[in-house]
Amino acid sequence: MEVGVKKVVIVPDHSLLLGIADESLAQRLAREVELFATAGRVAIVSTPLQVRLHASRAAPPVIFLDCDLLEGAPPTESLDYFKAIAPVILLAPLVRQEEIAPFVAAGDVDFVARAGDFVPLAASLIERRLRWAKQSKAGPGPPWAEMPGDLAAIFRHEVNNPLTGILGNAELLLAHRERLSAVDTQRLQTVVDLAVRLRETIRRLSDAWEDRPPSTKSA
Repeated sequence: MEVGVKKVVIVPDHSLLLGIADESLAQRLAREVELFATAGRVAIVSTPLQVRLHASRAAPPVIFLDCDLLEGAPPTESLDYFKAIAPVILLAPLVRQEEIAPFVAAGDVDFVARAGDFVPLAASLIERRLRWAKQSKAGPGPPWAEMPGDLAAIFRHEVNNPLTGILGNAELLLAHRERLSAVDTQRLQTVVDLAVRLRETIRRLSDAWEDRPPSTKSA
């Protein structure tokens, strides 16, 4: 085992839970996550039973779940259980993406495809979920109190830029529609239509934020 992040089994605190079958992968992801200020402690478990025990006892703010731990069971069954405890980030083969899409759309789950070097993406999603969990505990206040002053720029950069990539790639695929089935063509057209609609919604939200009353800008 590499010297670095110490393996933890069951810890009765609010540590991040990494349920990963491959120990070397778990160690690498833990090191990446611990670079973020919001990470705190990291608990690494490597069996389905340990994941369930830790999740139920330790109340983790985020659960990272490796699909390989599910031993062939449909991931949707485990997601129904774990998302009731904490937000879940699921690592699974790309072919599972469509199956998991309803959970992602509901906001309870993030999906990381087991393809290429996925560790930086997984660590970034974990950091984002940890940051959201921390903000949710900050207490009540005006809805704009936790909003950064440059929210419109964040909308354009953090959302609009990736959205432009999604739209562009979908349109490139549609340019070769003669190679696609009618069903696949319709699905891609739906992606394009939804991306265009979302881009327009982001534009309206950005404009509304920039035009908000001066009293809220100084909050």
